[in-house]
Amino acid sequence: MTSTASEAARRRTFAIISHPDAGKTTLTEHLLLAGGAIRAAGAVRARGENRRTRSDWMKIERERGISVSASVMTFDHDGKMFNLLDTPGHEDFSEDTYRTLTAADAAVMVLDAAKGIEPQTLKLFEVCRLRDIPIVTFINKMDREAQDPFELLDEIAGKLALDPAPLYWPAGSGNRFKGMIDLAGKRFLPFTPPREQEDGHPAPVGLGGDALAAFLNEAEQAEALEGAELVQGASKPFDRQSFLEGHMTPVFFGSALRQFGVEELLAGLGEYAPPPKSVKAVRAGAETAVEPSDKEVSGFVFKVQANMDPNHRDRIAFLKLTSGRFQRGMKLKVQNTGKQLSVNAPTMFFASDRELAEDAYAGDVIGIPNHGVLRVGDSLSEGGLLRFAGLPNFAPEILQRVRVKDPLKAKHLKKALESLAEEGVTQLFRPELGSDFIVGAVGQLQFEVMADRLREEYQLDVIFEASPFAEARWLIAAKAELEDFAGKHRSAMGTDIDDQPVFLAKSAWEIGYVSERFPKVRFERSKERA
Repeated sequence: MTSTASEAARRRTFAIISHPDAGKTTLTEHLLLAGGAIRAAGAVRARGENRRTRSDWMKIERERGISVSASVMTFDHDGKMFNLLDTPGHEDFSEDTYRTLTAADAAVMVLDAAKGIEPQTLKLFEVCRLRDIPIVTFINKMDREAQDPFELLDEIAGKLALDPAPLYWPAGSGNRFKGMIDLAGKRFLPFTPPREQEDGHPAPVGLGGDALAAFLNEAEQAEALEGAELVQGASKPFDRQSFLEGHMTPVFFGSALRQFGVEELLAGLGEYAPPPKSVKAVRAGAETAVEPSDKEVSGFVFKVQANMDPNHRDRIAFLKLTSGRFQRGMKLKVQNTGKQLSVNAPTMFFASDRELAEDAYAGDVIGIPNHGVLRVGDSLSEGGLLRFAGLPNFAPEILQRVRVKDPLKAKHLKKALESLAEEGVTQLFRPELGSDFIVGAVGQLQFEVMADRLREEYQLDVIFEASPFAEARWLIAAKAELEDFAGKHRSAMGTDIDDQPVFLAKSAWEIGYVSERFPKVRFERSKERA
């Protein structure tokens, strides 16, 4: 019989982060292909509806070719159980990405070989650093014109303060890309152009003799071998402990679109990425550490998604398990509400596809169908006493009023907006004066996605209009101080979905001005659910 500890030890739960268009979704598909989870990559060879990108399941994602919602894919490969968390690349969905990263034990940072480290990559990297998430680097699109690989490594060292440790070294780029040298295995992995690639890439060959000459001429051999020798002399050798501590990143090269370097990346994740680790929690007011091998089943909700299956109007909470052996039919208790759930239909995810999970272990992500019982940030356990650190909400950067075109559907709009806010798609504020809802988001694209989902999933046509407010801050103060403040600023007061008081300001200057006059009231840019 397998033990809880040994099952947890074979889990590898990782997220993929990148700037938009670096090839993240393509890499996701080809990792699934390399892992034997799918037989054909959706967007690679065909653009037809039936073979679209499998991890992008929303209609708007397929139409625009972008990821706007995190998704989870689980697959078994080479004795390991991989949980791949695909995050939105677009910066307007950074909150969803942030929450998803709380469930990851490692991250794959995808860089475009021609562009290097881009602004969104840098932001996501900082989130990983805050959470001590070790990072594996995949330099993608080597079959296109690329920067000098030494410059890319210097950029990683300079901008990210990480020691890059290349495990492979490319031979050329663009039309001159011929493959890469396996630095540890002392062998060459040949790359073939798309027109010759139907049967896959040729088998690796040794670094000397006629076998290598079949793929590289003398000048190319000299250049590749010299580069490999130089980079090994200039770089620190890969050290797994340094990687796990966040000081070093192993670097892989390849082309996700051409399925080159992907198997090596997957093998590297299996070998080097960490299994689930100890997680800090609070039990009965005292700090404790929850170990993956602990007997009690526990976990936290990092995402809620409604209407993945529009036919059933479902609502799924994504639970990252932190300890124990979960079995179907178990009863779990929500820490902050005390509600008990019988989890009779837990699901394992494969993008929008899913199947019933009979059991799961620390590191796994399971879906719990529920109707408004679970929210992002909830902690679940058998005893109901464990509370994991909450997932923060950040003050939105854009505020807009929303109203429904058909006034008779105003009640439906309220329910739909609350449902989307509980998912974390946007934030919802209700001013004390007036009946219009104020919706807050990080970027304009969120409003477009919201309008699309309200139309597709709730049959509501809505109009977004300019809001009289530009900033929102959560208010923290003693009851008397809060009442005094609210009495003097009634027209700028509102509440969020948890009925917490919010100050809705016309400008950042107004927040500064008002906060000076009420020093006992804190104006917070973020909040955690209790």
